[in-house]
Amino acid sequence: MRDRPPDFDEEDLIKTLTEGWRIEPVILEYAPVGFGDYHWTASSAAGDRWFVKVADLTQKSHCGPDPVSAAIGLERAMDTAAELALRPELAFVAGPVRGVDGRSVRPSGPRYAVSVFPHLDAEPGSFDRKRTAAELSDVIDVLAALHDAEPVAGTPEQRFELTRRDTVLASLESTSADWPDAGPFTAAARGLLADHREGVRRALAEFDRIAVTMPTEPAELVITHGEPHPGNLLRDQGPVDSRGPAGYHLIDWDTVGLAVPERDLAGIDAAPEHLDRYRAATGHRVDRSLIRGYHLRWDLEEVGIYVDQLRNDHDRSADTELAWDGLVESIGRLAAQPAGH
Repeated sequence: MRDRPPDFDEEDLIKTLTEGWRIEPVILEYAPVGFGDYHWTASSAAGDRWFVKVADLTQKSHCGPDPVSAAIGLERAMDTAAELALRPELAFVAGPVRGVDGRSVRPSGPRYAVSVFPHLDAEPGSFDRKRTAAELSDVIDVLAALHDAEPVAGTPEQRFELTRRDTVLASLESTSADWPDAGPFTAAARGLLADHREGVRRALAEFDRIAVTMPTEPAELVITHGEPHPGNLLRDQGPVDSRGPAGYHLIDWDTVGLAVPERDLAGIDAAPEHLDRYRAATGHRVDRSLIRGYHLRWDLEEVGIYVDQLRNDHDRSADTELAWDGLVESIGRLAAQPAGH
């Protein structure tokens, strides 16, 4: 996130790092990167560096519907990533550092949770960057290796259902009276949804049609990352070393879970030849309708996230501007589906 978390004291973070990981930072710098979590870089007197993630448990519906259950789900996800990172064939997994008590996540008050990662000497990721054909081949190799891995005990199952369905439906059925003037983007968000109400409903209906075809048998599920977009796949700055295909580091594991492979394949914009490469590596025949379903799911979830942010009290900031832009993009893709599809 670009803005710092509300009601969060860096002194509490320093205390958590010291008690939980024996990290005594002499330099703690806020890193305005990513969306959804808050990040710092921490440096010790000895020159060691870490990447620190602070999760807002009220915004982790994919981990659990409330802060208590989200904390449990987040720890299960981080434990999974920590175990995967120990496997030599999955050296691209940038898992968390366990604390002195063996835990991968520690609470910081009732709302936030802290996890720590090694600092990577890698090129920064960018969500919107287009990958080259060669990079897509590398990404396919990364995903094929991940999907072929033996499951970790306790890995969450990531269901296809929408975690913010009620929010999306309520926003489509709401009137201006349901949207108090909560901030600079409230009226614009309300108007955008009203203008594209039917298109979003069509997209939701298509999502529901695909949902009934989604495989659920354990034998058909694999370990998936959930968001292998260019922002979450970093590449070594220097010469490629032994860290997996093409020196990549796959970061941000709070969305890890058992699901069909199409969950990850939907997030990489793969051409047919790359899906053929995946099938050759794994033997899995890719179902394009499931990829379409995950594209719809991504945008419907994003609409729920951004509506929650913009219909509640907010100011104009880098994060709310990003939320508005994201809402415009997501609704635009959902509403583009022609009538009668």
